[in-house]
This record gives sequence, C-alpha cells and structure tokens, in this order.
Amino acid sequence: MIQAHPSAADKRRTFLKLHEAGCFVIPNPWDAGSARFLQGLGFKALATTSSGFAWSRGRPDGGISRDEALAHLADLVQATHLPVNADFEHGFADDAAGVAANVRLAVGTGVAGLSIEDSTGDASHPLYDLDTAVDRVRAARGAIDRMGGDALLVARAECFLVGQPDIQQTIARLNAYANVGADCLYAPGISTPAQISAVVAAVAPKPVNLLVSKPSEINLQRIAQLGVRRVSVGGALARCAWEGFMRAARQIAEQGNFDGLVGAASGQELDAFFRDN
Repeated sequence: MIQAHPSAADKRRTFLKLHEAGCFVIPNPWDAGSARFLQGLGFKALATTSSGFAWSRGRPDGGISRDEALAHLADLVQATHLPVNADFEHGFADDAAGVAANVRLAVGTGVAGLSIEDSTGDASHPLYDLDTAVDRVRAARGAIDRMGGDALLVARAECFLVGQPDIQQTIARLNAYANVGADCLYAPGISTPAQISAVVAAVAPKPVNLLVSKPSEINLQRIAQLGVRRVSVGGALARCAWEGFMRAARQIAEQGNFDGLVGAASGQELDAFFRDN
C-alpha cells in the first residue's frame, strides 16, 4: 500500500538519526521508478546519482544543468517517502556565493541532505585549491543554516577520482571541510581496509560515506566493522540496468536475434509492484 508522505522536516530528522549509529546502505536511483522500487525493498534512505540521471537524459556525467538537477531532485523527493540525499555535484558554481545560492535552491526541493564536491571538472586543474574548496563548503553550510539548518551537508574529497590517490591529502581536505561545518565526509575511490580505517579515524566522530561501485571483497558487515556509517553505490545500479539494455539492443541490431531478451523482468511483476508500492 502506498504510504502517506512525511514532511521534509520529518524526513530530515529521520536522516540525521540514521547517521548517529550503525551502518546503512543508501542506494542510488536515477528516476522515480527506480526510487520507488528501492523503497519497496526496505532501504531507509536514497541518494541521487548525477551520472545515472545524466545517462537517462542522453548526457555524460556532468552534462546536466542546475535547473535540470533541481527538477530531478523535486521529482525523486515526491516519488518516495524516504529521505533523499542529493548528489549536487560541485554546486553548479565555482564561487562560494554561487554555491550558496544554488544550495538554497536544492534545499528548497525538500531533500534531506546534499553533497558538494571539490572537483572542478577541468582536467588540467582537477581540484579546487584548498582555501577555495573550504570556502565553498563553508558557504554551503551557511546556506543550509539560513534555510533552517536541518538538512545534512556531505563534503566530498575527490582526490582518488581525479588521479590523485593520496590518502594524506584526502584526509587533510576532509578534516578542513569538517571544521567548517560538513556533517558527513566522503572520499569516493578509497577501497582498502587501511584507507577506509584511516579516513574514519581521522574525521571521527563525524560519519563517513563509503562508495562501493563495483564487486568488492569487503562486504557490508566488514564495512560496518571498519566504522563506516553509510554506503552508497553511485551510478552502479544504473550501469547494471544499462548493461542489460545494451546487450539486448546490440544483439537485435548486430545479430538479428532476440536472445538478449531472455531474463527480462516480468511486466506483470512490475505492474503489480507499482500498483502496491
């Protein structure tokens, strides 16, 4: 049965509570249907994926405008009664004032939290210098506080994703972001127990988000033992869906057969799920 939607404030209180103890998975839907399905599986919160949404619009990751992202956030917030964390990329602005203005718009969609990256999108200068990055997180914090202060701010150190896999630089950035008000810290790309433990210890007692976007020898139980508070999968679920679609479509186009349709989800099952959830 479809549940009544809790208020944005209720979702935010629930979301903050999840970050206080234990370890939870926050999977990443890319549209309303995938959000509803994940809700039906019993997950406690969801996070958007910039890449998954961009691909659904025929764009590369990073190719979505601010206004498209805001509309997408509003769509997912309305699609589910779960708290939604926004992958808000680099805040759709380089300067702190622009980040603050855009964060206010994002909070206005009803999201329970949002993340801000320190990557520039410029391969020749992939990370904002530390002072600028800190100013951007500080501006995001101020914007959230002016909107009531109940949305959670996640600050991301993108070092490992931009070819700078330096754990000490990563930790230094995360600590700097924590010091200006980030509630949760996130270093996508770290993967070994040593790296994970180092980040968790360095920013404690603030919670850490771990990205697991491919098969890993470290399972959820081990991740929890390492002290991680929440686990996301980024665009991985969207990539799984795309893999099935691309395989089947290529077989039709290139081989003239329909063998790739074997194993497709049942339309009756999907219809029944969306009628009841």
